[in-house]
Amino acid sequence: MNIDTARRELLTVRDLLRFAVSRFQEAGLFFGHGSENAWDEAVYLVLHTLHLPLDRLEPFLDARLLEEEREAVLAIFRRRVEERLPAAYLTHEAWLGEHRFYVDERVIVPRSFIAELLQEQLTPWVDDPWAVNSALDLCTGSACLAILAALAFPEATVDAVDLSPDALAVARRNVDDYGLQDRLHLIQSDAFAKLAGRRYDLIISNPPYVNAESVAALPPEYLHEPELALGSGEDGLDLTRVILREAKSHLNPGGLLVVEIGHNRDVLEEAFPDLPFTWLETSAGNEFVFLLREEELPG
Repeated sequence: MNIDTARRELLTVRDLLRFAVSRFQEAGLFFGHGSENAWDEAVYLVLHTLHLPLDRLEPFLDARLLEEEREAVLAIFRRRVEERLPAAYLTHEAWLGEHRFYVDERVIVPRSFIAELLQEQLTPWVDDPWAVNSALDLCTGSACLAILAALAFPEATVDAVDLSPDALAVARRNVDDYGLQDRLHLIQSDAFAKLAGRRYDLIISNPPYVNAESVAALPPEYLHEPELALGSGEDGLDLTRVILREAKSHLNPGGLLVVEIGHNRDVLEEAFPDLPFTWLETSAGNEFVFLLREEELPG
């Protein structure tokens, strides 16, 4: 990346975007932490760095930049290319719908189809969102799903569990940002280990689910994420097995379990042929998130 030439020749937002797309493509960057291609990622990084609205590009395309603004944009481009850091770690923010969360390398970059389902209050599986009094988010990471659950179910007390104290420190910041300290409780625990006697109307989880073969082939961007949050045994289902084995004893009668399992639907159904999984429709299809009722879980 020839920064000296860029400083002289790139004058407008449009110039910087073209430059970024070329450099990102040339470097073979991987996109999958909020953006799907070089253009979208470049737009996001430029708008964020220049403190412009993230949904308003067109009015600013031909605006000329101050020298210090150009330097800031080029610096973030350089880090994206040379360090292969996901954009979310460069900007310290990630978005799920309209909701912003603080993130850094202590947590996985939030990306969950469960977020879409919570925005709809798990309709039609939850008849009355105000009747949900208790919820658990297992493997909470940044607490993004726990926060969305608290917003979706305004009468619910939410427990957010993670094994990593570093992740829970990030989660604390997000809980405080949303002012949910009274309803959302952070717990350090290995799955259900410290939840003896606790029962919930709803359990959600986006656990580690990448199988060993896929972990070994991950692009460099993913290697910046906590290893604990990605892989889960040879077939990616080690933690999901724990959840299926223990969830019933932590659900109230009629309670719901909602779990995201990536591309493991076939493997999961083969491993648990007797469980009547309901596969929930998401923007990417109905292969990634399952639902089971309390009475459908093994005892």
